[in-house]
Amino acid sequence: MKRKPEKFEYLKKCPVCASSSLHFFKKRTFDFLGLNEGKIKTTDSHYGKIWELNQCQNCSHIFANPCPSLAFISTLYQAVEDSLYEEEAPGRSKNFLRVLSFLERIHPQKGTLFDVGAATGILLNLAQERGWETDGIEASTWAVKLAKKKYHAHLREGSFETAELRNNYYGAVTMIDFIEHTPQPLQALVKAHEILSPDGILCLVTPDINSLAAKIAGSRWWHFRVGHLAYFSSKSLYTLLARTGFQVLKERKYAWTFSAHYLISRHHQLKFLLKNPFLASFWKKIKIKLALGDSFEIYARKELRP
Repeated sequence: MKRKPEKFEYLKKCPVCASSSLHFFKKRTFDFLGLNEGKIKTTDSHYGKIWELNQCQNCSHIFANPCPSLAFISTLYQAVEDSLYEEEAPGRSKNFLRVLSFLERIHPQKGTLFDVGAATGILLNLAQERGWETDGIEASTWAVKLAKKKYHAHLREGSFETAELRNNYYGAVTMIDFIEHTPQPLQALVKAHEILSPDGILCLVTPDINSLAAKIAGSRWWHFRVGHLAYFSSKSLYTLLARTGFQVLKERKYAWTFSAHYLISRHHQLKFLLKNPFLASFWKKIKIKLALGDSFEIYARKELRP
């Protein structure tokens, strides 16, 4: 009889550098045995909910331990439905346009772009409008269907780490807020390296746990959430990129754009401001750019591995 895959795994080595020198970092603040798809969606606002975290003494990487297996977390993401994500499409479009604009300065010839964790296809739709050939993958069945309905985007459905993709083909790979969601960051970047064409560009965005905003917010930092399985510092992120054959060309800080309605909805004590339908509609029209400086925006070139 075939053994059922384990839902959770205890890691004995760092998922970035493979060091076995691991130390306790933070105590968990939720019951991980009750993990479900509602707790890991992008717009979850229960900030401060974290896994038990370990830190690698070699590269400083911080990660959930125990953590969900890739098979289990992929199953949960397949079931995610997050209508609030798409409601913020105008603001997310501004975020992605800034990324695409800078990417095109580094890679002006464009070509084929692959988006990892493509959600509802907003970035790919914008890229196609700007002259890119597009491809991408998303775990959520709901998001894949919405991408097809709204943007006529035909996304692959499933896990990037295990997807069968053409090697040495894509001119650019984008990973916007993806790498912190996977229990296998090394495998994800190895995959990105494999599918990129020679001198292809990886754009990666992920939270910076050593940022000033993270230090000021403390345990209430908005990136401390159940869906995040890993937290990178500059040292651990650059270690990961170097191990997987990437040369960093540019590091920037990612900026966010949200509606005032969305930001108010994040804070339970302010939700009374949304009870009036007229005011709620008004808040949706106000767009606010948040340049918190608490997420890396990395552009790296594929190098030939020895």
